[in-house]
Amino acid sequence: MFCQSGYLHMPELRLVAYTDGACSGNPGPGGWGVLLQAISDGKVVKERELSEGEKLTTNNKMELIAAINALETLEHTSEITIFTDSKYVMNGIQTWLPGWKKNNWKTSSKKPVKNKELWKQLDELCQQHKVDWNWVKGHAGNIGNERVDELARSAMEPYKKNNGP
Repeated sequence: MFCQSGYLHMPELRLVAYTDGACSGNPGPGGWGVLLQAISDGKVVKERELSEGEKLTTNNKMELIAAINALETLEHTSEITIFTDSKYVMNGIQTWLPGWKKNNWKTSSKKPVKNKELWKQLDELCQQHKVDWNWVKGHAGNIGNERVDELARSAMEPYKKNNGP
């Protein structure tokens, strides 16, 4: 922060989240990971990692739960950029969701939407925040995406051994 012409100037703070889900078998043991970053003047000034695993889940559920946890962690209404490598999450948020809601949570082929409760939860959170969704190619060297992949896989690991904790 600095003073300029008698006014106090606070550098703009950007919030960024990387999210990922992982599953060994589908369904099978799984995990999700989130990397939250507060960025000011191009530098990460605060960082928080979140992750958790489940004994029996699907990759799509883990991807959704990661995005939900990124938004649930925000303490007040915020602008945030979310990076995901999940086409399922991206297509759902950007393309399918309005039709699902209009068709009483049925797909275009009149089948019930899978993971409906998670989609409803994510939709509600998106109404509370200004979210800029971005797709990033997985396993392509993006540092944030690589980190959440590690978090998700590490969270899944205990559930792969002897059927979990």
